[in-house]
Amino acid sequence: MSQPALYLKQNVAVEPLYNQWYAWWYLVTPATAPLYVANHHVKIMESFVANPAIHVAALKNPALAGGPYLNYGVERAGEVKELLERTRKEQAASIQFAQAVAELDKLLTPANGSSLEELYKKVPDILQGYVELTYDLNNRASARFFEPLLYRSPHYKEGSQSLSFRLLKGDARPYVFSTPRLDSDKDTLHVHLPFRHEAIDKLYAMRRTPGPVEPIREAMGIGAKDAELFSTFFTEQAPRPASRYDGDGVRMRYFGHACVLIETREVSILTDPVVSYDFPSDLPRYTHADLPEKIDYVLITHGHADHLMFEPLLQLRHKVGTVVVPASNGGSLADPSLKLMLKAVGFKNVVALSELESLELPGGSITGVPFIGEHADLNIQAKIAHLVQLKGRSMLMAADSNALEPRLYDHVHAAVGDIDVLFLGMESEGGPLSWMYGPMLPAPLPRKMDQSRRLNGSNAERAIEIARRINPKQVHIYAMGREPWMGHVMAMGYHENSPQLVEARKLLAWCQERGITATLPYVQAELFF
Repeated sequence: MSQPALYLKQNVAVEPLYNQWYAWWYLVTPATAPLYVANHHVKIMESFVANPAIHVAALKNPALAGGPYLNYGVERAGEVKELLERTRKEQAASIQFAQAVAELDKLLTPANGSSLEELYKKVPDILQGYVELTYDLNNRASARFFEPLLYRSPHYKEGSQSLSFRLLKGDARPYVFSTPRLDSDKDTLHVHLPFRHEAIDKLYAMRRTPGPVEPIREAMGIGAKDAELFSTFFTEQAPRPASRYDGDGVRMRYFGHACVLIETREVSILTDPVVSYDFPSDLPRYTHADLPEKIDYVLITHGHADHLMFEPLLQLRHKVGTVVVPASNGGSLADPSLKLMLKAVGFKNVVALSELESLELPGGSITGVPFIGEHADLNIQAKIAHLVQLKGRSMLMAADSNALEPRLYDHVHAAVGDIDVLFLGMESEGGPLSWMYGPMLPAPLPRKMDQSRRLNGSNAERAIEIARRINPKQVHIYAMGREPWMGHVMAMGYHENSPQLVEARKLLAWCQERGITATLPYVQAELFF
């Protein structure tokens, strides 16, 4: 008997996990994942198991929502302890790798400019053959990791990758980076499958093209005991139609945060995909159902988890032509290759774009523009703004650029001319360096130093410097995570007097005084040129 053709429901949330923790850039790249497992996940779980009441008490304060506190009640301590013990066993090689990285740093610290040749013999065994020892021009020694080899080694643990399925009835989701997903979470289906698996593409294609459920269940390795729960993720109801833009000009649709769909009749481009799920809501928004059947280009500005999000990216992979990422400096722990990573998780066509390098496309081009700031002064080159030129219009998707050196934009303007539309984030009070990069540091930074090196975008003064120098006709400020569906990755808790919004309003006022169209879009907006 033939099986009915069903659609994947629009409100099925599928979280990509690594060792049951929400997956992001540094949890997928093989040189950095061990550092976060050993220096972040294990430590949080150890702390919770030792005294869960401290974590429960801390999270009663909303200001601590993004801190290192595990978000379960004391009654789940036994389950967390079980995951901790399993992590120590199954991730033993990763923990050893992290220890070896620390030992390698200690080995290189005393190097004074003399040849490093003899030190190769002293590199920890687990790292031998995977690193090159080098000096910079000031005779500071460091190690360069051979990332392509690590992706082909046992240190790239696809077996630690999995997916967590559940139905959403609202936007609220708990903060994900300090709490693992436990197997016993109610109404949640945990599926062990590497992110690159082709069955994932077939599943997500069923959001718009119906098909039988049983072949997908079998392809994903979901057993009979979970078949009933899996079946609840499908429906006979077709999604609303989403026709591709067919006008003569350029249409820009704002999906929230830094996600903008740019379309002409010939090409579709999606920036930093963060897309809401679709369920009854009093807050209108664009969702997966509003995306075209084919997205020709996805543009990623940088690897921070609110811009390169595996959750929406994997759901879009089956319909994406080319992913454009910034080129990295290669081999650095803090700056791993986004191209290698995305290819490893199943994206077929990934282009690494360098500064002022252009990619031709129908009716225009995409050009990489320097992006400075927001990375706590670390030497991270895998960050780039995208200048999209279509139909004679120019749109600079500047992400969280911070005009630390305003004269940079004089040189940018000389190279690319005036800009029609500037999109810019203004997270003017980002977290300290240790909040994101702490697990990679060989030693904790002094608090004063740590607090001085923050993940800041532009404040009003610096945003005005950018606008003054590139002369845009329109300025639009990203909502910076205010959308309710961003709480699980941002935990910002904005209010009207938050410094970020105060600074944004200053930029709006400056633009309006000069006749520049300026907005602070929230949730949903549409522009035509």
